[in-house]
Amino acid sequence: MTAKLLPTTVVGSYPQPDWLVDRQMLSKGVARVRLDLWRVAEPWLEQAQDDATLLAIRDMERAGIDIITDGEMRRESYSNRFATALDGVSTARPAQVMSKAGLPTPVPRVVGPVRRTRAVETRDMEFLRRNTERVAKITLPGPFTMSRQAVNEYYKDDDEMVMDFAAAVNAEARDLETAGADVIQLDEPWLRQDPQAAKRIAIKAIDRALEGLKVTTVIHLCFGYAAVVKGEKPVGYSFLGELGACKADQISIEAAQPKLDLGVLKELSSKTIMLGVIDLADPNAETPDVVASRIRAALKYLPPQRLVPAPDCGMKYLSRELAFAKLKALADGAAMVRAELS
Repeated sequence: MTAKLLPTTVVGSYPQPDWLVDRQMLSKGVARVRLDLWRVAEPWLEQAQDDATLLAIRDMERAGIDIITDGEMRRESYSNRFATALDGVSTARPAQVMSKAGLPTPVPRVVGPVRRTRAVETRDMEFLRRNTERVAKITLPGPFTMSRQAVNEYYKDDDEMVMDFAAAVNAEARDLETAGADVIQLDEPWLRQDPQAAKRIAIKAIDRALEGLKVTTVIHLCFGYAAVVKGEKPVGYSFLGELGACKADQISIEAAQPKLDLGVLKELSSKTIMLGVIDLADPNAETPDVVASRIRAALKYLPPQRLVPAPDCGMKYLSRELAFAKLKALADGAAMVRAELS
């Protein structure tokens, strides 16, 4: 990945420009089915998404972030673009479930065997690789989370469905590795929603999704976007220590907004930790001193070689100005601690 001490990164998403998406529609929730939120007509949409991606890449580079993504400019949400591209997943006549925020949410129906029959994000990764010399990361929705964001109308056994999602993720991830990804991250925020099912099948599914990959791999958990989840967040994870047994090299956790007890890091002594030190509910950018203090707090529990400072979650619901300021503070705060350590 990178030999730099305390390398900074983003979780995945960066604010999409107002000229690209209807941000009012975007703010209504996290899409599980496809939404018509694009402001640019189809003949020019890919070009517009490319332009927005270049803006995101350059902002991350200017801010001083070490491990960057494409900002997920082509996605309506972190998960629906990939999930709805799979065979067996239907968005016709969507089903409805309650979201983590307690809101009724349209979701796909699984009506046949889940299979990946075409590349979904390969061009995204190729574009990112062509346009930066920095360490490049791309994200995919995790198999457990996708299974919880759909209604099963085909499989007799939900665990079989999870494993088919895992096989689809693995096929995509292998192509992303070939396309130049240095880091591949699986987003699995739903692990904490159903810890009993997670304990039964999640590690097996994650390991299947990461099978055969040689690049750095990450599992991301969070308590939900700050802009979507209202009220107090939990101060601990119901499914975390178990991830110490999975194949992923890194575990990404939200810590700044919920003021997570960092003693939980002891449960993951074999893993590098991608730690949220940027609070996305705070309408003001942190100062580098605040970021540095949060990093120092984590270093009481793990060595600097196993810490990757990051925001709590994706930044797509922030303004671009605020997101950039927070990333600049992240890079500057990490640099302060890095200087102290050297």
